[in-house]
Amino acid sequence: MSEDEEASSGRYIVVKALEDGVVIMGLTRGKDTRSHHSERLDAGEVMVAQFTELTAAMKVRGHAEILTNVGRLVSGL
Repeated sequence: MSEDEEASSGRYIVVKALEDGVVIMGLTRGKDTRSHHSERLDAGEVMVAQFTELTAAMKVRGHAEILTNVGRLVSGL
């Protein structure tokens, strides 16, 4: 396992939609960052997502509560 894989494995985020239509997008690693997966959540739905060797970043669009290993934040205010 490479250093990047070790650093990314086991890291999770939890996203709770605070309104209908919250979109979570997984973004790829590498030279060209691209969206590789998206999910749509309605109010009250929760998604637990993990960073992997493919997923370098996640984008959240809409009003949601986001929990990470570095803290809690609210998007879309």
